Amino acid sequence: MGGARTALFCWAFAKGRDGTFILRIEDTDQKRSSDAASIGFAKDLHWLGILWDEGPQWQGVGGGPHGPYFQSERLELYNHHLQRLLDAGHAYYAFETGDELDAKRKAASAAGKPYRYDRAALALSPDDVKDKLAAGVPAVIRLRCPGHDVTIKDEVLGEATIPASEIDDFVIRKADG
Repeated sequence: MGGARTALFCWAFAKGRDGTFILRIEDTDQKRSSDAASIGFAKDLHWLGILWDEGPQWQGVGGGPHGPYFQSERLELYNHHLQRLLDAGHAYYAFETGDELDAKRKAASAAGKPYRYDRAALALSPDDVKDKLAAGVPAVIRLRCPGHDVTIKDEVLGEATIPASEIDDFVIRKADG
């Protein structure tokens, strides 16, 4: 339901500004993605009257110059930009296991604090990172967020400032790709 709601908002926003509604299917979650789920989502949008101007071809709708429209088919593009972020120091590999992160979350909760990733992976030397990657240790890639407040201009909500204390180095590539 959340996907249809998001699609409705994006469709209405695009149409209200004489824009193009481009549908991209997020199919990189290996546990939850399937062709049947993608077809079901397309059917649901069609039933709701939310027709995309560009996107996967389905019942005469879709296609266009900005494909591919399945996220899994855009991995080469994403990998290129991930590497640029890594090379520039704006992203980094982190190797904590789910259990290790859960323990950190529980410790923060017990202390009455919100959990923020502690950037422990930044203490690893470049050689340590290379060795772990070469050994096949599962890693995520995190965006290295700035250590200061960030001000953005949102097209709907206007200007907003997000305090540095609320900005986490979030995962931009999961360990399973």
